[in-house]
Amino acid sequence: MSADLLALVDHTALKPETTAADVDQLCAEAVEWDVAAVCVNGLWVARATNATADSDVAVCSVVGFPLGAMSPQSVAAEAAQAVAVGAVEIDMVVALGPLISGDDATVAASIAAVRAATEGVVLKVILESGALDDDQLRRACMVSVGEGADFVKTSTGFHPTGGATVHAVQLMRESVGPDIGVKASGGIRSLAGAEAMVAAGASRLGMSSTAALVPGE
Repeated sequence: MSADLLALVDHTALKPETTAADVDQLCAEAVEWDVAAVCVNGLWVARATNATADSDVAVCSVVGFPLGAMSPQSVAAEAAQAVAVGAVEIDMVVALGPLISGDDATVAASIAAVRAATEGVVLKVILESGALDDDQLRRACMVSVGEGADFVKTSTGFHPTGGATVHAVQLMRESVGPDIGVKASGGIRSLAGAEAMVAAGASRLGMSSTAALVPGE
């Protein structure tokens, strides 16, 4: 079961103090464990791309991270730059303030701008589910899918309201249906936690504690 779970993992290093050595270790582990992707900040995309070049591990970059408070043009430019240096997946943060206030047009404009700048790239929209009520989370899912998202994702892991929950993953899966990805991320630190998220409907797992899924680690 662990190998099956590892194949769903975005092995992640997003702390501001992440160093080049940390990225090298992240990528080496990702290749050894045969995970889905490494997820890094834009600064490290080129390095991660080089480090995983001889593997099937994808390189994912976060953009608009972690606040989701940038202009659509800024987030789109950040995404385009990440793709230019090797990212094949983009995890963007939703425009959280507009979402909460009901300004779906601004939310949609931000997602649409990133989608237009990343044609052919997997786009995941981070909804920061812990900060939303159920109706807001459903609406965020619908807007994201409507603007071309390939995945909806629970959390940045940096918001004080916390990370992924089984309830949020279940609601997101119900909202987007079977054909859109759901990424559970934030606070998944054990095999049991990862299994619970997959059982709830997650098709990808964002983890910095990936070693918890590796036998003998």
